[in-house]
Amino acid sequence: MKKLLALLLALAMIFALAACGETEPAETKPAETNNEPAAEQNQETDQFQELVKAAQAEGELVVYGSCEEEYLAAACAHFEELYGIKTTYQRLSTGEVQAKIEEENGNPSADVWFGGTTDPYNVVAAEGLLEPYEAVNASHLTNAMYKHPENMWFGIYKGILGFMVNTDELTRLGLEAPQDWQDLLKPEYQGLIWLSNYNTAGTAKLVINTMIQKYGHDEGIQYLVDLDKNIEVYTKSGSGPSKNVGTGECVIGIGFLHDGITQILDNGYANIALIIPSTGTSFEIGATAIFKGAAHPNAAKLWIEYALSPECVELGQQNGSYQFLVIDNAKQPEAAAQFGLDPENVMDYDFEDATKNIKTYIEEVMTAIAASGADTGADRFKTE
Repeated sequence: MKKLLALLLALAMIFALAACGETEPAETKPAETNNEPAAEQNQETDQFQELVKAAQAEGELVVYGSCEEEYLAAACAHFEELYGIKTTYQRLSTGEVQAKIEEENGNPSADVWFGGTTDPYNVVAAEGLLEPYEAVNASHLTNAMYKHPENMWFGIYKGILGFMVNTDELTRLGLEAPQDWQDLLKPEYQGLIWLSNYNTAGTAKLVINTMIQKYGHDEGIQYLVDLDKNIEVYTKSGSGPSKNVGTGECVIGIGFLHDGITQILDNGYANIALIIPSTGTSFEIGATAIFKGAAHPNAAKLWIEYALSPECVELGQQNGSYQFLVIDNAKQPEAAAQFGLDPENVMDYDFEDATKNIKTYIEEVMTAIAASGADTGADRFKTE
């Protein structure tokens, strides 16, 4: 299987060019390998060719992406280049995609979802709004946890939740950097912390679930009420805090640490330090999925195979996204290891509880914050 992917992509290129009228497909016979017989390779190659033909006949794919736009744009452009299928995309936070798909209720305006943490994916999967698919390239996933048990979504990367701090501003203010979750509650950090909006960002939903699983239900919600006293603004997107740390507008940002790496390496902010909470943190699985009722189902299936290939996931590190990859035949981004991020240094995370209860948890947290007298208006909880 590992050698088959390169062959399949080569065949896909032939069909893509044929669809554009540039060449005629040549007959290609896979050679027998030590890992699997030629007959099995031929069968899988034939199946892939049929999928490519069916996808090209549909001629179009629409993608909702919740990863960073540079990576999303590159992934869509390369898919179109490989297969000759017109590919359009819209960048939305995971919360926005969830709300849109729930409103459309089986008649989606996009075919696939790409990127973003799986908590919202699990919610819409439980609501019957994702389409199961037996992806061949899922065999390259490094752990069973990186896919939905009923094949409703597949993992493409893993990100660690933590803190990004502006070291220049902390020095100017005479403050030490927070090292753990409880440190964020210190009064000296009032007005210095940014987080994303619980209603719009999958990152913030993960924060809620993490605190409840870490401290217990009541204590976790109280922690978030106490944390709110130090938060200046809640951004619409999970990467929002990271984009404002280097400038000093945000002194302490809560989010995924690979977003901090992007700011350091790609935008030149050497004044950003990355911190993994000392008593443990959680992680996201960035995913991809097919929407139930997709208008281009074969193109959507082809997208899933592509998204689970090195051709796609290695575009992340080339386009400012430095998450750990979760397929065994892709090259890991060296930057993540260079910054000391250990993808295994995370707590056990109860995905089932998060799926069943996150909507209730969001309501409880927002109600508790409002009851404390805090501002819950749109100027502080951003939706744009």
